[in-house]
Parts: sequence; structure tokens; C-alpha cells
Amino acid sequence: MNQAGQPSCQQKETIFLPSFTGSACCSGGVGETQPSRPRLDQGFVTGSVSTPAGIVPRVASALRWRDRWGTFKARWGVGRMDYAVDPGLYALGNPDRESPVLVTANYKMSFDELRSDLPGRDLWILVLDTKGINVWCAAGKGTFGTEELVGRIESSGLKEVVSHRSLILPQMGAPGVAAHTVKKLSGFGVRYGPILARDIPAYLDDGGRATDAMRLKTFTLRERAVLIPVELVETIKPTLIIAPVLFLLGGIGGPAGFWMNTLNDGSFAVLAFLSAVIGGAVIHPLLLPYLPPRAFSAKGLLLGAIIAVAVLSLRAFDLSLWTGRMEAMVWLLIIPAVTAYLAMNFTGCSTYTSLSGVKREMRWALPLEIGMGAGGLVIWIVSRAIA
Repeated sequence: MNQAGQPSCQQKETIFLPSFTGSACCSGGVGETQPSRPRLDQGFVTGSVSTPAGIVPRVASALRWRDRWGTFKARWGVGRMDYAVDPGLYALGNPDRESPVLVTANYKMSFDELRSDLPGRDLWILVLDTKGINVWCAAGKGTFGTEELVGRIESSGLKEVVSHRSLILPQMGAPGVAAHTVKKLSGFGVRYGPILARDIPAYLDDGGRATDAMRLKTFTLRERAVLIPVELVETIKPTLIIAPVLFLLGGIGGPAGFWMNTLNDGSFAVLAFLSAVIGGAVIHPLLLPYLPPRAFSAKGLLLGAIIAVAVLSLRAFDLSLWTGRMEAMVWLLIIPAVTAYLAMNFTGCSTYTSLSGVKREMRWALPLEIGMGAGGLVIWIVSRAIA
């Protein structure tokens, strides 16, 4: 029941509940349980089921074009923070009092991933109010937690709907839920399902037993690649500011007039900056497992240095002159700094990092990245002004 897509913890398509990685996915806070039931006029609702607790919306496993279009937009950061369904109880297919109850977040990509992997199944889906955040991030923030789960059991009337007292939660939500407290306060026992939604049918058919493979969280090339669009979108606004500034700063000093300098040196500056952005937001996620060392910022510095050398090779610097040496130094500082910063931002999407580890990394990496970037910019401006 996990799926990525959210800032930048946005984030993995086949997951039992969203993992969404980053960062952007980890915003929002704990809210009070809403007593209202899910609306029947939500676009994905196909009907309703009458239960002792009232009318429950019915949903299907087949996704409509609007669902897929919504997922596509969320992948590109369009309306991602508002991509949510009403919390509460839903019926998938034609469940009865003995049907299993799966729990998920109200991030719609998570909800859609879960139901789409359960064709032909009859069961109940209890959606928690995670403020539109995926399970993994919400568990860490507290919105996918014990209090919300117990409150949602009560407000949905679940005790009246099913005869059993068992819930199946996404494994990625375990950090936020105290199973013994849920049992004590609600009477419902908690079991944790497999990581991938596609494994749930086999898990259910085998009496709720998960294999070792079902418990293993992967972070494959495909799972990393689907997070790249959001990483790129997050760079658009700063790029639209920084690129024109670099273009105009390229006109300072130099052998020709202002506008000739901007076309020559300013264009190269923009190319160098965009190369750094592509390196940090695209190449780094794709090559993540293969880049040494362990820290994401260090991976970014190494990758940025390689990109800087490649970019500098496109421009014939006269290293016998101090101006040529200074400009080469400028981009050997700026490009790795930008790439390292964007690489560090990807920690919120990955399965490789911990909160404590990220905090330790930021303490040394952020000052280094700022120092390199600012230092390179100052050297560039000063060297051009006195050239």
C-alpha cells in the first residue's frame, strides 16, 4: 500500500501504501478525526453499500482515465499536496461482515494503487486522514498513527460493519502505530501486510502469511525513475531566477562588449548551471546505488566534479592565463555544489537513509555546499570585473 509521489518522500509505484519521497511529501500535521463519512460524489466512487453503520461508498479496482490523469499530474507536482480522498470507510466490490479490512492513507495515489492491485476482491478499505500524505511519511509525522486509527475505527462505525476484529495495515506505516494500544482502545488487532500492493492477494490467500520477499523493501531503477519528475519540478522556480542572473552576470568585464559577453560567457554559465541541475535531479537518482560513498551529498560532489570536467571540456579555457584558471575553478566549485545539494534533497525519497543520518549529513554538507557555491560566484564576479 505504498506509493511515492510526494514531495520529495515521493514516493514508489508498486508499494503497499505510498512512500513518497521528501521533503515535499512530509508536510502537514496531525488533525482531529472527522466524524463525517466519505462523500458519495467523489469522482472515483461507483456506488454505495448499505451497512448497519450507514451508507458506505463503493469503489472499483479498475482505474478511470481521471484517476490516471490525476496520478500523472501528481508525479509532475501539479496539485500533489491536495491529491487526497475523503477519510473513512470504503467498500471494494461486494464485501460482507467477514471480509478483511485494509488500512491506507488518504493520499489518492496510495488509495488508487491499493485498489487497482485487488481486482475481483471483496473487502473494506479504511482510509485514515493523513492530510494527503503517503503512508511512509505520514507514519513518521504522526498522521498515520495510533490516535487517528483508533478514532477512525470509531467514527466509521467499523465495529458494526464487520464481525471480526482484525485490521491489515501497510508495513510502511508500522513506525506510527502502537498495535497493543490499538487493541486495547478499539478491540481490533493489527497485522502488517506485505510491502507491495501486488502481493496482497497472495498474502490474503495464504491466510495472512507473508514471505521474506514480501517484507523486503526494494528501491529499483524504475522506482527511482518515477520520482525524477517531481525532483525536476522543484528546481523550476529557482532555475527561472538563477539562470537569467547568471546570463546577465556573464556580461560583466570580458574582452567584448556587454551583450557579446552575455551571449558567450553568460550562455556558458547557464549551460553549466543546467548541467548541475540535471546531474543532481536526474542522473543522481538513476545512478544512486552505484555512486560512492554512502552520504548523498558526497555522491553529489563526486558526480558534480565529473560533470564539471565534462562541461569545461566543451569550452577552450587558456589555463596559461590567470583568467582561464580562475573561471575553471569557478565551475569546479559551483557545479558540484549544486549537484550535491540536489542529491542531498533526494534523501527524503530513498530507503537508504535515516532521520538521524540525514541530520548528521546536513550539519557538514549544507555549509560546504553553500560555501562552495557562494565562493565560486564571488570569484567569478570579481575575476570578470578586474579582467
